[in-house]
Amino acid sequence: MKKSYVYFITNKNNTVIYIGVTSNLIKRIHQHKTKEHKGFTSKYNCDKLVYFEEFEDINQAILREKQLKSGNRKRKEELIIKENKNWNDLSAGWLFQF
Repeated sequence: MKKSYVYFITNKNNTVIYIGVTSNLIKRIHQHKTKEHKGFTSKYNCDKLVYFEEFEDINQAILREKQLKSGNRKRKEELIIKENKNWNDLSAGWLFQF
């Protein structure tokens, strides 16, 4: 079964947190970094991957995305800090070739 992901991306100053879901994390982060789609993330320059979770089923990922989006910013920050204390770009060094 194809894996799915829920991910958090932010901007350079970590002032915006965007939560998304995808079945291809590398491709989706590449789309954010190249601003392939115009919208919220391109408007607010969100292209730094700071958190993600992996799922065996897209439906599980979608449910988790909804749960995370309904939470407040403090809870989102706590999740990020637990796994990525310095808010580093977890996609740094990924090769974005398709």
